Amino acid sequence: MTDIFIDGGRTLLGQDIAETSLQIGGGVIADIGSDAPHGALGLDASDLLVLPGIVDLHGDAFERQLMPRPGVDFPVDVALIDSDRQAIANGITTVFHGTTWSWEPGLRGAKNARKLLNAIETLRPQLASDTRFHLRQETFNLDAEDEIVGWLQAGRINLLAFNDHMDIAGISKPAKRARMVERTGLSSDAFDQLVDRVLSRTDEVPASIVRLAKAANAAGVPTLSHDDATPAMRDDFRQLGVNIAEFPINEETAKAAAAAGDFIVFGAPNVVRGGSHTGWTKASDMIAKGLCSILASDYYYPAQLLAAFRLLHDGILSLPRAWALISSAPAKAAGLTDRGEIIEGRRADLLLVDDSIAMRPRIVAVIAQGKLVHLTDATRLQPARAMHRKAIAAA
Repeated sequence: MTDIFIDGGRTLLGQDIAETSLQIGGGVIADIGSDAPHGALGLDASDLLVLPGIVDLHGDAFERQLMPRPGVDFPVDVALIDSDRQAIANGITTVFHGTTWSWEPGLRGAKNARKLLNAIETLRPQLASDTRFHLRQETFNLDAEDEIVGWLQAGRINLLAFNDHMDIAGISKPAKRARMVERTGLSSDAFDQLVDRVLSRTDEVPASIVRLAKAANAAGVPTLSHDDATPAMRDDFRQLGVNIAEFPINEETAKAAAAAGDFIVFGAPNVVRGGSHTGWTKASDMIAKGLCSILASDYYYPAQLLAAFRLLHDGILSLPRAWALISSAPAKAAGLTDRGEIIEGRRADLLLVDDSIAMRPRIVAVIAQGKLVHLTDATRLQPARAMHRKAIAAA
């Protein structure tokens, strides 16, 4: 593995930004503020920000590569490789693919969940972003419970979320229902019959959630509850050890989560667009009130990078605090203590970003586990030269 020397960037160090150099070796940040080592690959970071790589806890944009149009499928390996390129180009160096396993057939059915898990495990060594499996279990998907427990025990799941789209955003809304029917490939009548069969087992759902939460806790897998609607719902999940609240749908629930010290996830597209596409909670308001600790890409890979700089531009957060929402905080929530901050000995996941145009940051280079995996400006490459730089606080 070639050593890399990053020279002269405005580097995010904790809550400060300082002009300094970084030496990378063996896949980690070897030194901060040192001279260039002999033979290292040099990267000129003049006038650029040097930031920790983005950690994405919840992204399902890969589904568009799997099925770009209803009924049009592409091979899983092709979809994942293309998704990896998109993630890296947008600064995401750790990606949790949010794979929904529902009671529905089709895109979110059992066959695809199994194929995705197998493909991620097979392709992982070839992918530039550290690619992990976030299983979004639809709680009415009772027949999957035993297999999921087996996956947890075998260490195949990295995050487990509890979803219930049966009532909140699914069957009760005609437009959403129409999309679900189209996604499954079933006729309208067949879909209605399936829903009736699934709903007939409603009484079995709570016990299944308890068993799966216990299995995840025993395996050391962090767990999330999705679309919590009330403080009581959030408290029920917390009692099961589910300490990440993913997209709480109102401020009351977010306040209850924050008061209990839970991680709170909102979608970065919500920030970029100025509101939720579902009409629910406005993420930037929650952030301003201290009711959001993590931003995820959700359905759009560029959104995390853009959201951090919009929060800065709008005066809601400083860049260090905004960046924590997409780097150090999600890393901590996922139990990844080796990344998310620029500290000696940490994994070398780093971005060089041109911030010269407000709210339109441009990724110039991406380093993932010490490897240069993306570069848009070859003139930044240079022979590393011996140059001692002192950290100078930048405004």
